[in-house]
Amino acid sequence: QVFGETYSLTGGPRTMAAVAAENSQILTINVSGLLKERYASSTWQRKLLGNLVFIFAQKNRDLSARIFCTSAKTIRGRLLTYLSAQAVEAGSSAFSIPFDRQELADYLSVDRSAMCAELSRMKRDGLLDYNRNQFEIVRRSAL
Repeated sequence: QVFGETYSLTGGPRTMAAVAAENSQILTINVSGLLKERYASSTWQRKLLGNLVFIFAQKNRDLSARIFCTSAKTIRGRLLTYLSAQAVEAGSSAFSIPFDRQELADYLSVDRSAMCAELSRMKRDGLLDYNRNQFEIVRRSAL
């Protein structure tokens, strides 16, 4: 995982903290030092820049998707937006998500128990079926 790359490039104050969920090794790179003009003809610098642009684009895409999901006013709306996007990404009405219930609630910025109750109502209403992180959208017209 990559984090803190924006702070490394902008030199601004670090206003974030990170906690590792498991034993980790951290590699700190002075990116701005590697981008100096004296390295401009180096193939590794072009590769580094390409990788940084890809990382920024991917994070921007992920943040945009999250904003889109959390812009819905209701828990059902947030769930439908997120699950619909996952189905489109999977290319199937059956798909898995990378979250457990608490992580999904955190991602959608909702209360876990309220979200679980809404999932149960959606299942009862025949909109979707699920088991743990495996979902299937049963009634696409509801989306």
